Amino acid sequence: MNFSELFKLSGLLARFSPDGKCLASCMQYRLVVRDVSTLQILQLYTCLDHIQYIEWSSDSLFVLCAMYKRGIVQVWSLEQPDWHCKIDEGSAGLVASCWSPDGRHILNTTEFHLRITVWSLCTKSVSYIKYPKACQQGIAFTKDGRYMAVAERRDCKDFISIFVCSDWQLLRHFDTETQDLFGIEWAPNGCVLAAWDTCLEYKMLLYSLDGRLLSTFRAYEWSLGIKSIAWSPSSQFLAIGSYDEKVRILNHVTWKKITEFEHPATIANTRTIVYKEVEKSPSVETERLSFPPTRALASSLFSTQSKYDISQVPVSLQYIKPVADRANPKMGIGMLAFSPDNCFLATKNDNIPNAVWIWDIQKLKLLVVLEQLCTVQSFQWDPRQPRLAVCTGNSRVYLWSPAGCVSVQVPGEGDFQIVSLSWHSSGDSMVLLSKDNFCVCYLDREETEMSAGDSNCAWSTTDVLH
Repeated sequence: MNFSELFKLSGLLARFSPDGKCLASCMQYRLVVRDVSTLQILQLYTCLDHIQYIEWSSDSLFVLCAMYKRGIVQVWSLEQPDWHCKIDEGSAGLVASCWSPDGRHILNTTEFHLRITVWSLCTKSVSYIKYPKACQQGIAFTKDGRYMAVAERRDCKDFISIFVCSDWQLLRHFDTETQDLFGIEWAPNGCVLAAWDTCLEYKMLLYSLDGRLLSTFRAYEWSLGIKSIAWSPSSQFLAIGSYDEKVRILNHVTWKKITEFEHPATIANTRTIVYKEVEKSPSVETERLSFPPTRALASSLFSTQSKYDISQVPVSLQYIKPVADRANPKMGIGMLAFSPDNCFLATKNDNIPNAVWIWDIQKLKLLVVLEQLCTVQSFQWDPRQPRLAVCTGNSRVYLWSPAGCVSVQVPGEGDFQIVSLSWHSSGDSMVLLSKDNFCVCYLDREETEMSAGDSNCAWSTTDVLH
């Protein structure tokens, strides 16, 4: 692996372009666009205020910068650096902004969710969508970009409207059987729309493109319900993470539960591999000691190295009992993600914050548990192959594949605490983000091809053991 130098960052705002050629990052009110391969600055833009959100257009020609405090969106062009667009929502305010799939329309949600304004960059026309609902995930586009679903709230009742993105005409409008609609998400094939209720009521609703209710799923009542969901890339499975520390898998034929995955604090199955992260101080030969020690020697004396050991089951994981009398308790399945080949599902149980669970979807069983020393902050699958990257708020990045797993220290001085990461579309690199800095991690071709024989990156299980 190779790592770039650290670059300044604010707001965790660093995004690869969809075509994979550029990397946009923000430092307060400046937008910096770099070449991915060289990290040389291609364009430098200055916005009117601190940038709070950025998003690339689908064709990678424009970058949207939202400044919610001022109710302003600025759009910059990579092909024509002198051209730019400013959208001012005025007294209506701004709480969210995003691109449409065609990359030529911008959807702004005003304060108090009074309306969604659709701005056209081509014709400068404006359209309005009324009554958008204030929920976690209220706008969803199909993967092919043809349709948009919007969650709405009218007369104390929830509705969903489906629009055609080419002309923003209303295709379907129907009410939902929810008490307080919390989110909507299309299946990757665009045929089914999932809508789920607030955590106070366990209810998952599945609708067809024409608004027909296909199925309703309820696992239990009178307890906190759905916390997270994830569609498999093939649209064959819907994973539902709940506050009861379980994941339930629905199939796409009957929309019934085919299995449920529990997350106990003790791993007892001998067929489950538990990788435990351990730290050790490097050994220094006494002959090399000198006083005062050199800078390099002092750094090695006080640094620690991390590796994975395979634990013998049964293994007891660190379990945190949630505080019951506080809102948004840290319990249940807070993170879910399918691998790009549909073979694996990665989960995190917030009651056991230091562990990542990896399930074999073909055999419907627990395959691997990664037990980290620190709380898992984020994980994401390589978009090209079943390889999971994990960060835990320290200066290391962790990678798992079916061949094994490895802990990699990001070189450099200073405290670089990785709290988020994002893969490049090719799977050859990823951007690692901390609160104030970011760097790019480049994987060698041998690592990209998952070569277990590479001594620099211990992909094989035997290497992890030593």
